[in-house]
Amino acid sequence: MIAAISWVPKGVLKSVPTAAEPPSKEEIEEILKSGVLETREESENEENDENMDVDASKQDDELAHALSAANALGKSSKRSGATPDSLTDALKELDMDNYDEEDDGVEIFGSGLANLYYASNDMDPYLKDKDDDDSEEEEDITIKPDDAVIVCARNEDDVWILEDPTSSDSNMYVHHDIIIPAFPLCTAWLDCPLKGGEKGNFIAVGSMEPTIEIWDLDIMDEVQPSATLGGIVEKKKKGKKKSIKYKDGSHTDSVLGLAWNKEYRNILASASADKLVKIWDVATETCNITMENHTDKARLNQNIIVQAVAWNHFAPQVLLSGSFDHSVVMKDGRIPSHSGFRWPVAGDVESLAWDPHTEHSFVVSLENGMVTGFDIRAASSDSSSQPKPSFTLHAHDKAVSTIVYNATVPNLIATGSMDKMVKLWDLSNQPSCIASKNPKAGAVFSISFSEDCPFTLAIGGAKGKLQMWDLLSDDEVARRYGKYANRAKPPTS
Repeated sequence: MIAAISWVPKGVLKSVPTAAEPPSKEEIEEILKSGVLETREESENEENDENMDVDASKQDDELAHALSAANALGKSSKRSGATPDSLTDALKELDMDNYDEEDDGVEIFGSGLANLYYASNDMDPYLKDKDDDDSEEEEDITIKPDDAVIVCARNEDDVWILEDPTSSDSNMYVHHDIIIPAFPLCTAWLDCPLKGGEKGNFIAVGSMEPTIEIWDLDIMDEVQPSATLGGIVEKKKKGKKKSIKYKDGSHTDSVLGLAWNKEYRNILASASADKLVKIWDVATETCNITMENHTDKARLNQNIIVQAVAWNHFAPQVLLSGSFDHSVVMKDGRIPSHSGFRWPVAGDVESLAWDPHTEHSFVVSLENGMVTGFDIRAASSDSSSQPKPSFTLHAHDKAVSTIVYNATVPNLIATGSMDKMVKLWDLSNQPSCIASKNPKAGAVFSISFSEDCPFTLAIGGAKGKLQMWDLLSDDEVARRYGKYANRAKPPTS
């Protein structure tokens, strides 16, 4: 499955990513000390334990099948006239005991060892095309200026290349993988210069573990992240009890949502199943602020996880968070002790997004298939007040797992759902659905507009294959928003 998608802006990636240096002895020791490998092994063992009964019965079936096949093979041999003696004779003829030994004077593939030696590499015909092979390999990993790059969170993070989105015959392929220790749940691209210079090119990954890892996208085959936020320092097991020690400021459960602050480029917000929202300084790898925004006393017995976070595009110190406590909370990061502003909603929050065209509007998608819009100008710090939504849509038949605004076209949003559908909505005047599509991705978990090519929508879901939707292929979208399109048309899916 594809749990999350992040576009990388054009022109940011190195045209030829650097190959990672092998880890030093000190780095290997640090990896071993970190317990990452032990954590991975434990999770694999837990999965194996859960499936042991199923596997055992499966193995019994396979054994019975193998025995019956062997029995059938014996019967067929007898029918064909084969006897143990004839099989023995055949094996003797092959002389398998001396298979690896060669007789002196026997020449294989040539007239002798002289053909295997050349005075120089230039004379060796098998090495003449070596430079061509190297150039072809470099060409395969070269990222062209017109290529679009997408990071997909799957069993490992994949860096996908969409060749020239303005071309009708665009090709899409996996450029390289980033191997991570736990299943990824969310991603956020950021350009904070963690390694010096003016800008960097990194992907932050939240997973089933409490650690947030930040990987350098300009390095291939790297074995360690460039930075880690939080995580486990030590695990101890005494009998059936486990004792876990976390880094200072760390989440203590899965990280479900990430949001990078484009104005304060070293700042990253995270949402977690531990009910907390945290604000991190990625440059120093420290947690600056921890907020308990969602502690509804009426729902204490329920799993009140925080699912999503988002920074306001116009007031970058303002952060939204949405939770399974049926609420959205807005806070100013400069005054985290303030209770903030709260909007009740009619279900568990799956996703939320600020309008990039105005500072006072945001939308929320819910597990009951509803989408709700709010105007913060109607907010009140009075906890007893119930601010009314700007609109409410019954958008899908199942949970609306993802919702995004188009950064170029005002009032255009897209929704993706567990009902396997992706829909486009026009929020101007009376909100209405203008297009819908089953992208054959299975249950949809993540969608994202390309800012470089705004009529290309990337879609990820349960089937694990990245899909693309060319919005301009829909007549209604082209009629309404064609004036925003570039002269060149994005690719079809």
